Amino acid sequence: MEGSSMRLSTRNQLNAKVTEVNLGEVMATVKVELPDGQTITSSITKEAALDLELAVGDAVVALVKSTEVMLGKE
Repeated sequence: MEGSSMRLSTRNQLNAKVTEVNLGEVMATVKVELPDGQTITSSITKEAALDLELAVGDAVVALVKSTEVMLGKE
């Protein structure tokens, strides 16, 4: 699908920048920074990280899909 724009059903799409990529034996952790400075850490397969050729500085979209959202307050 190179050159095309994929449409997704996921509504929580956050523009972010990769700040760290840590490749393990099977899994990878990728830290991204949102425009407001908050960070999100994603755990993905090592194969996916390599396929996406993720590198520090890359612009990405963090897609958040969950069956529940938990909140906390002191």
